[in-house]
Amino acid sequence: MWIEENMNPYQRTVGDCVVRALAKALDVSWEKAYLMLCINGFSMGNVISANEVLGATLRQHGFYRDFVDNDCECYTADDFCKDNPKGVFVLGFGNHVATVIDGNLYDIWDSSQELPIYVYYKQEEEKK
Repeated sequence: MWIEENMNPYQRTVGDCVVRALAKALDVSWEKAYLMLCINGFSMGNVISANEVLGATLRQHGFYRDFVDNDCECYTADDFCKDNPKGVFVLGFGNHVATVIDGNLYDIWDSSQELPIYVYYKQEEEKK
């Protein structure tokens, strides 16, 4: 189920999905998530919105990445939410990321029909 949420402190919609997803997944403020990404981006010589930077930051907090099996190209974020009613996940859609917590998709727009490519999850969480 999609839940509209914008963690941006000014409620802006400025292409900051990586910051918002990280903040929600780690349960930290938007500002703290932004700084974490900045530090990693700087040390990696990359921008904060890069998949590489987000992945490194999530891995520092116990997350692992896996690819979403989508042979039929029909498995949506909504399907993922239904299959994962417990846990914290960050879904990657190519040019967008969003967080799933306990079967709910948190985003500023309804991305529930997007097709996830990869998922970050905690080791103790069951992954699909």
